[in-house]
Amino acid sequence: MKFKSRPLVLLLGVALLFSCVENEKKNKTQKVADEDVLLSKVDTSEIKLSPVIPREITAKPPFTLESLQHDFDVFSWQSFIALNWPANPDGTPNTNLTIGQNQSSPTVWQMWKSSREVFLPNGAKPNAWGEVENIPLVCKNLTEEDLKKGVIKLSQVGKTPNVLDESGEPFQTGPLIDQNGQYTRYEILINESMFNYIVENKLYNQEGQEAFRKDADFPSSSTKTDSIGAIMVKAAWIKMGGKYDESKFHTTWALVYDNPEEQEGVKPACELVKVGLVGFHIGHKTEDEPQWVWSTFEHVDNAPTQGEEENKDFYNYYDPKSTYPVNEPPARPWNPATKFTTPSKIERVIPITEDAKKLNKEFQAALRQAFKGSVWANYELISTQWPTNAKSVTDPTGAPAPPFLANATLETYIQGEVRQTSSSCIACHNNATMTSGRFSDFTYLLQRAQKQKK
Repeated sequence: MKFKSRPLVLLLGVALLFSCVENEKKNKTQKVADEDVLLSKVDTSEIKLSPVIPREITAKPPFTLESLQHDFDVFSWQSFIALNWPANPDGTPNTNLTIGQNQSSPTVWQMWKSSREVFLPNGAKPNAWGEVENIPLVCKNLTEEDLKKGVIKLSQVGKTPNVLDESGEPFQTGPLIDQNGQYTRYEILINESMFNYIVENKLYNQEGQEAFRKDADFPSSSTKTDSIGAIMVKAAWIKMGGKYDESKFHTTWALVYDNPEEQEGVKPACELVKVGLVGFHIGHKTEDEPQWVWSTFEHVDNAPTQGEEENKDFYNYYDPKSTYPVNEPPARPWNPATKFTTPSKIERVIPITEDAKKLNKEFQAALRQAFKGSVWANYELISTQWPTNAKSVTDPTGAPAPPFLANATLETYIQGEVRQTSSSCIACHNNATMTSGRFSDFTYLLQRAQKQKK
């Protein structure tokens, strides 16, 4: 009798499991529907989604520190929208589409040059703008079938998948481990204006920087000439699958490369992986802000904020049941090839301001209204750092506001409000130099230049 009852018990178990899965799907669907209803009620009358990158902020009087912060935050959102617009084959925004449509195509910024395309081994001159990237040798060992997964769509716009060759955060503060126990991956890209300045002045190798004999001075965006100056983007990505629902992320296929030059003991390896965007940082030099405007965005599910109620069922980098120390990097040795590392437990240290939260809701609502189910509504502005006194003769940083700014996925372990220790974009990048020792105009990228091969 017991033996005969086993199939029935098994069937009941399967039915229960199926019911749980279906209920979970219904709950997720209902939650999205509820969010759509809430966002549909948000006033978006003053929000315009445009593929045009703003050249400067639009300041509205009366001018106060708070009102200008709001204006810079609007500038950040406008930049985020324009940079993440679907791209044409030549990298310009596709004005036949709106942001959120055609998820299989790259966005405008994804068509830019990555740092590894600019600063080549032996100080070689980089390929011209628009030419396909030289991928690491080990990536070429992938089968044609593997490559087709990611390349077949991207080849239509003349670009291979981006190569994610960084797995550590600035100043060797440590890697960030996701809820699947995998390393977060990073990349830095620059726009054509910044790329042309580097190439024309031969700043892509050490000899060129030495011969330059002056400080770097990248072009600025200007409303007078309606020109776009130097812009750089840093992005953080996690591998899709496991605990992550890819429908919530902007995704792309990427060549995830274990770079032996990044950490001692790492062996070169390459894998074609679907990744989801979790962090997005923009540096934009404008005519009125020579210290650059620094805008930082994150996925809305990244981490809770210290002192605020946990309001998510799941966080990308936080598990309330985890006993791992908060905001602590994993123990060395660091190797992205490790199959599983204990997930990080991350909290945001500086809260998002109430005004920024309100602005986020307005833009998120506009994104959902423009394209139902838009993944871009799952991203939020953390803040914008800008110089309050850009022309100061005593302070080269221009007295930035807010004084501290950190992205939980890009400056995870240096969040806080301790001067000379905690993350501050302008204060930190004010120390950046070329390999020649001269000022590199608020970017550390020029330090990646290598010596020419003799």
